[in-house]
Amino acid sequence: MDIGIIGGKGDMGRWFEKFFKSLGYSVLIAGRNEGTILAEMGKRCSVVIVSVPVGVTTEVIEQIGPLMAKDALLMDITSLKAEPVKDMLRCAECDVIGCHPLFGPEVPSLEGYSFVICPARSGSGRWLAWLRTLLKDNGARIVETSPEEHDRFMSIIQGLNHFNTMTFGLAMNAMETDIETLKPYMTPIFEEKIRIIKEVFSHNARMYSEILTRNPYLPAILDSYEQTMKELKNLIEKRDARTLQKRLETAGSRFPEMVKRNPS
Repeated sequence: MDIGIIGGKGDMGRWFEKFFKSLGYSVLIAGRNEGTILAEMGKRCSVVIVSVPVGVTTEVIEQIGPLMAKDALLMDITSLKAEPVKDMLRCAECDVIGCHPLFGPEVPSLEGYSFVICPARSGSGRWLAWLRTLLKDNGARIVETSPEEHDRFMSIIQGLNHFNTMTFGLAMNAMETDIETLKPYMTPIFEEKIRIIKEVFSHNARMYSEILTRNPYLPAILDSYEQTMKELKNLIEKRDARTLQKRLETAGSRFPEMVKRNPS
């Protein structure tokens, strides 16, 4: 069986190319602007996976969707699900499953990692069964949900998380903080935070910017975040450590103990 990956030259595209080839599948890769290869992919591939930046996902789906055979499967692995799934249903007549692998290209396998699937059009159920079996056999934890619920959860897991990283880094930049002078004083946790800021700002600024600006549920989350910041700032200005401690202890009951996972 032939599998096509649009965006197969990116980090996650290359990861899935290697993964499918290891299972014996034939893989055809294409960049989003390679129209000739996309046309071949639509004719030849039983499964096509869209693995491109969020901002160009609609454009790519509009190119490949009409080329897909009715008995094929069109998937995407972008970080948001509602808009891509809607676009795939609009542009293609084949089976459609929105996906989000909850890991990066640094992991060696699916073993132990979560993989979100949003079945949108399953026809006979053949392709949905194929995907479930594929993920289960390779040790993934399958999370099956709706595109809307996925995006709501991602507004916290990705949106609020990355917004906090951006705010931290931009505040340090605004204060013209000299990172080199801080190095002798850095704790391991702070060093990790600086590493993450560097990753977000210098290597994946476009991806993270699009994830935040395109999630419709994030503004309401940030309203709550902003209000909480104001309340904490007020307690700090009043030097009210007792009230701050109580708030932390009360909120702490919501958070379970988490076991640190080794990515390797």
